[in-house]
Amino acid sequence: MGIHNEDIAVIFEEIADLLEIEDANPFRVRAYRNAARTIRGLSRELGDLLAEGKDLTTLPSIGKDLAAKIKEILESGHVSALDKLHREIPASVEDILKLPGLGPKRVKQLYHEHDIKTLAQLESAARSGKLQALPGFGKRMEQNILENIHALQTKEKRFLRHKATFYAEPLLHYLKKHKSVRETVIAGSYRRGRESVGDLDILITTGDQELVMEHFIKYEEISQVVSSGQTRATVILACGLQVDLRVVAEKSFGSALYYFTGSKAHNIRIRRLAQQQGLKINEYGVYRGSKRIAGDSEQSVSKAVGLPFIPPELREDRGEIRAALNHQLPQLIEAGNLKGDLHVHTIATDGQGTIKDMALAARKYGLDYLAITDHSRHLAVTHGLDPGRLSRQIDEIDELNTILKGVTLLKGIEVDILENGTLDLPDDILSRLDLVVAAVHSQFHLTRRKQTERILRAMDNRNFSILAHPSGRLLFEREPCNLDMEKIIRKASERGCFLELNSQPQRLDLIDIHCQQAKNEGVLISINSDAHDENDFNNLEFGVDQARRGWLEKKNVLNTHPLKSLKRLLRQTMS
Repeated sequence: MGIHNEDIAVIFEEIADLLEIEDANPFRVRAYRNAARTIRGLSRELGDLLAEGKDLTTLPSIGKDLAAKIKEILESGHVSALDKLHREIPASVEDILKLPGLGPKRVKQLYHEHDIKTLAQLESAARSGKLQALPGFGKRMEQNILENIHALQTKEKRFLRHKATFYAEPLLHYLKKHKSVRETVIAGSYRRGRESVGDLDILITTGDQELVMEHFIKYEEISQVVSSGQTRATVILACGLQVDLRVVAEKSFGSALYYFTGSKAHNIRIRRLAQQQGLKINEYGVYRGSKRIAGDSEQSVSKAVGLPFIPPELREDRGEIRAALNHQLPQLIEAGNLKGDLHVHTIATDGQGTIKDMALAARKYGLDYLAITDHSRHLAVTHGLDPGRLSRQIDEIDELNTILKGVTLLKGIEVDILENGTLDLPDDILSRLDLVVAAVHSQFHLTRRKQTERILRAMDNRNFSILAHPSGRLLFEREPCNLDMEKIIRKASERGCFLELNSQPQRLDLIDIHCQQAKNEGVLISINSDAHDENDFNNLEFGVDQARRGWLEKKNVLNTHPLKSLKRLLRQTMS
């Protein structure tokens, strides 16, 4: 069975969680989390690197012990360190860890101090009102736990799209290697760039469907063949992801790709448009009566119903068909349009690279400028910067800019927005920066009114530049803050400041709908990596996908501007 980088990263994250529950040394816990982050950012599979004789200890955050564990996982599919932890901590405790909002620290508290080991025990304690009396919980947390237990029991299993890529792309590569495969594409929500996917829909054209089907079900990462026929097969991969493979005729490939890309709501609109013109459209083609008039390509399908090509990311029935009919489709932003990144971290707080390391990595990625935005002091867990340390970092950046070639560093900070709406650092130090990225990192459960007012008050600070990850959500882990986002977007428009689209795959925050609203209000969006190591710049691609789903064009994105005009825009917010 193939072992991917994501599989190893998941194992290391699980070890870190269980060690934290055991109250292990925090540095040991952090070592596993840092290693998982490094592994997820690698462009090549660790198995391939090891096969080539690569010394894994040359990778950031990978020492001899972790390199040995990686080798053990690749060779056996498991690691003895995790097996030992599984023997020490009941599996039911890990089920509790799956609940959004209950990290290892709270699970440790429940397990060690209150002997809560199962979801059933946790639900019972919550229903009886016992949890709200515990330190760090409260009535709102108790209610959230009950809601999340119910959601966990009923929800469809979904994968973050960036995690799905670790399994989807190798499978696609495997299929393409077969000599009889002519064309193959992953359709569905994966192709539309959705944040998460429930399964994969793969379409293939081939000259020998029997051989291709046989080749598909021999894929080594399939754990279960649900069904297999001449033109369709459904399998479950070892990771739990369902894959549906369909063999389609070349003359119908475009119509099938359009149909299976979706969304369902978009397809219904297209069918109605076709019917108004006396046409019938389905996965096999476009028909006038019994005559087939289109279907070999998506472009032919669109043209047959009088539309230009609509990018897959827009096919959500949010006005894209009307825009297409009126020749008003946006020219969507592309990854190559980004000139810089305005939100990254270094070893000064919770990053893994020095300022110079991050600058060189940004240059290698093709960026012209990079803002260093380490955390401020309020976020103690990250060893955030106080005014003195920030002042010294400002001097270091100025010095590096005299010697760096091909990339310019900007001086910034990711400053906490405190509960009362003030910023975590004084204005005299913030005024020395090129930009101030402000963020909520605590008190996520304030009422809608209080949370909104908190952010609006922060935006009034003359040093405020960009609102980072505005909703505060973590996909599958933490719900977004209860915010009046329309008020925040209008405030950004009035104030002349900016909103971030954070490209970390677990955030992807702003959501697509709010991107579109910001665009309509003339608010520029900054697509940032929130990089914590040199590989995280690759996350920008996920941010661009999200921006495309939000109808953003190059002109709507702050960091598509060249450095000179960017600085002018930033100065305007701080004047």
